[in-house]
Amino acid sequence: MWRHLVVKRIPFPWLRKGNTQDESSPLIPKAGPAKEDAGELDKVTTEFHQAGPNNGKDSNSGVFARPLYRYSLMDYFLKYLLFLCNLVFTVLGLLVLGLGMWGLITKESFAQEKIGSIGTDPMLILVTLGLLLTMLCFSGCVGALRENSTLLKLFSVTVLVLIAAQALAAIMAYSLQDQIGSYLRSGMLAAMVGYQDDLDLRFIVDEIQSYLQCCGADDYRDWEINIYYNCSAPGVLACGVPATCCVDPLENGTVWNSQCGVGAQTLDEFTAQSVIFLGGCLGGISRWVEQHNGLIGTIGIVVVGVQILTLLITARLLESIHWHKVYI
Repeated sequence: MWRHLVVKRIPFPWLRKGNTQDESSPLIPKAGPAKEDAGELDKVTTEFHQAGPNNGKDSNSGVFARPLYRYSLMDYFLKYLLFLCNLVFTVLGLLVLGLGMWGLITKESFAQEKIGSIGTDPMLILVTLGLLLTMLCFSGCVGALRENSTLLKLFSVTVLVLIAAQALAAIMAYSLQDQIGSYLRSGMLAAMVGYQDDLDLRFIVDEIQSYLQCCGADDYRDWEINIYYNCSAPGVLACGVPATCCVDPLENGTVWNSQCGVGAQTLDEFTAQSVIFLGGCLGGISRWVEQHNGLIGTIGIVVVGVQILTLLITARLLESIHWHKVYI
């Protein structure tokens, strides 16, 4: 059992072995307690369950002991485990929040001429995620350390809502898997349109094309949608593609050649395949997901499992706090 009882002596005068009159007058017959006292004694005895080795009776003083709740070592272990885990994720949330704020400040998104479009800034996602993670884990951290039932209940309810939201998102993703491809294509094309104007979109597109070795959404000619890479556009970038589409952007050297994709859209596929990647990124994303199904499923199970374990630990700690308050 993880509950332990300690004792606090509460004297009952009628329970003491003998009294002054008994000791000074040994001839006076000794009588038991009165009926009223006996009834009260039975009631008290039933309330104090196994308070000690002598059923709550101190062998030296003849008094009954009152049981009080005391935390076990397991309770302390779970308490500080919950505290440390939430502390780690609080620091992680602060880092994400700081990264998002740094991105917004660096891009001058709070400037008067840009504040109107801040709602579409990808850095805002990091700010929101970091803020929510920090607030959630900080409430769990303080609640565990201070044994605050209100904060722990708020923390557990929020985690339960997150688990339900993740389960709902998984169900929706499975039921709408046919439409996900069209959503990804629309998003990719939108990112390609704003490639030159938004540093965040440029970074995302470049990372996808470099890692998956792809170019465009469906093929390399999709870059005609961008006004700078359109064949009718003036400038050296016309009919070209970004350098991250190139098979060898360093050209066997150490310096990045940003002009390696110039005029690639005018080449036929046989000639272009030696210069740039022909396949689109949507196909690359689909292949990557198929190859890493097991890893994605494992990560999802681990994340949900950690959240469920956190709920169980919080429930155990709340129960311990409740019994402690009841007995104190």
